[in-house]
Amino acid sequence: MNFYAVIIGTEILNARRKDAHFEFLQKELAKYGHELFASFIIKDDSELMKRTYRMIQEDKDAVMFSFGGIGSTPDDLTREIAAEVFRDAKVETHPKFLADIIERFGEKAYPHRIYMADIPPEAELIYNPINNMSGFSLEKRYFFTPGFPSMSHPMVADIIKKEFGEIVQKYRLTLYAHTSEEQLITRMQELPSTVELSCLPLFVEGKPHVELSLSGRDIEEIEKYFLLFKKDLDEKNIYYKLM
Repeated sequence: MNFYAVIIGTEILNARRKDAHFEFLQKELAKYGHELFASFIIKDDSELMKRTYRMIQEDKDAVMFSFGGIGSTPDDLTREIAAEVFRDAKVETHPKFLADIIERFGEKAYPHRIYMADIPPEAELIYNPINNMSGFSLEKRYFFTPGFPSMSHPMVADIIKKEFGEIVQKYRLTLYAHTSEEQLITRMQELPSTVELSCLPLFVEGKPHVELSLSGRDIEEIEKYFLLFKKDLDEKNIYYKLM
């Protein structure tokens, strides 16, 4: 699965508020051995939102958590755009959500709050434990929650636990070498797609250093290729230490 975060909020980009979703989602996924594939912070702009959602939709392995834009104010665009992109349809009034809104707000549900119940066809409600103003999901892959962290975070934590809570074991081996990455590129090119490479070049007192890390699901495979890097460094008398 490729996990995406879409954080919608002009107020984050213009520094009126700080993002709280990226770090939360990163840590929540890590509890079960998952990692974010990509994260986007975007304006409340309809065309930008459509392009972002469509790009994610093209990934057959995508799981998306979208934060924000599902309220009742004019800049809350997520519900209509999600219906267009993921359902090629208009929003429809969800009877259960409508009843929840009326129960909570009574006459004050009108004339604006009731429209929060207009969501994409065949969407499933996501329970909001703070005030029962639901988020919604599509195909158990695309999850739409409020922008308020106090509401969205417990909602997302519950989704991840229920839907993606099977722990995935991932292994990582890392070394720090007193050399440039150029000395290791040939060996890097031999790595299979099942081995994830991270190479971080550094300069210490004007001299090149590199932190090299291999990770993956098969510990024997990781150890096999990591040993080859160590062997190359030993043969070239390049100092390194394991991390």
